[in-house]
Amino acid sequence: MSKYERKLSELGIILPDTPVPAANYIPFVKVDNIVYVSGQISIGADGLIKGVLGGDMSIEDGRFAARQCAINLLTQVKVACDGNLDRLQRVVKLGGFVNSNPNFSDQPQVINGASDFLVELLGDPGRHARTAVGAVLPLGVAVEIDGIFLIK
Repeated sequence: MSKYERKLSELGIILPDTPVPAANYIPFVKVDNIVYVSGQISIGADGLIKGVLGGDMSIEDGRFAARQCAINLLTQVKVACDGNLDRLQRVVKLGGFVNSNPNFSDQPQVINGASDFLVELLGDPGRHARTAVGAVLPLGVAVEIDGIFLIK
């Protein structure tokens, strides 16, 4: 078991199976030692995490949804690393999209759910550049996050 998977286990997290792409794209692209992961929507063990921030969802609910997106990103990174998550060297950048009302301006607080989780799991290699914006998202999900990762 990799050190990161051991830490996930300590946190009570099991990486889910990788979902099948819902449209004409692939889940990730590797270019040399960089992995570009397609947007991962907020989905957990009970299905899609839907809602609108500044509407029917609290910031804490949004943070949880963002954390689930980060878990789903790691699932794709593990596949890109041929099953060995310890090949992950650094989270380079996250692009965070929050389903929010036009007057909602706390998108960064929501995406912190992903950022804080990645730093908790990976330590300093989990620190990253980031974007956090409001958007209308597919299927009514609360959050979608894509990522760029450095691997060995």
